[in-house]
Amino acid sequence: MLLRPRVNKSKAEQEYRSRDKAEVFTPAWICNKQNNLIDAAWFSGTSPFNIENDDNTWESATGKIPFPTPDGKTWQDYVKDTRLEMACGEAPYLVSRYGVVSGMDIPIKERIGILDRKLRVVSENVDNVREWIKWATIAYQNTYGFEWQGDNLLLAREAMLYTFFDYYKEKFGKTPAQLQGEKIAEIISWNLWQMDGLKGVIPGSCYEEVQEEFNLIGESKKTITKCTGCEKGDITKHNGIYCILKDWEKGKTVRFIDLLNK
Repeated sequence: MLLRPRVNKSKAEQEYRSRDKAEVFTPAWICNKQNNLIDAAWFSGTSPFNIENDDNTWESATGKIPFPTPDGKTWQDYVKDTRLEMACGEAPYLVSRYGVVSGMDIPIKERIGILDRKLRVVSENVDNVREWIKWATIAYQNTYGFEWQGDNLLLAREAMLYTFFDYYKEKFGKTPAQLQGEKIAEIISWNLWQMDGLKGVIPGSCYEEVQEEFNLIGESKKTITKCTGCEKGDITKHNGIYCILKDWEKGKTVRFIDLLNK
């Protein structure tokens, strides 16, 4: 089976998945614009990462991202800020190695993803390899996403992993050790997960319970009980497998739905 990014799928397949699964991929310039809005709020002003042009392009800031912010937040606070991309597809809001619509590679200095920005900040403020690995790890631990489609999820995870290698090599001129890559891969396997976002469960895991009773003459009667959550639209009542993610700071796992009211 060949897995292909959306841009390399046939037009018919793209249209089918848009119609059947509401799959819509976002151009890099829109991802950049919306990520800039988030960062403008975080920095209490304007986003310092790039300047948007009228022709849907952008120019990355050439200087070092300034810290602390007007309200006293540090670069470490930025790296530790927890962010999530919902229904992430190939995760264009998180990492931008290529445009998911155009298919064109994006140079490291022009990347606009949430994780790209965190890793840029790490590289600008840390020169020691051990410290860089430490803060890059924290950046990954605080970057999350979920997706319904399994092929999209695999491509998103791949992009997240290769992003680590990209920034490490850009900073130190060499490839990281295998063990370092494996540790990042473990974080990605927890932080990017497959989920039905409307139900909080693994897609297709809800089921009907069938009970069969026989009378004295051997006639059977079946009683079918449907998933309560699916029937009532209650995200807390599904009988499917609820998705679990990891709180890396506390070192424990938690159900995604248990975070919704926090």
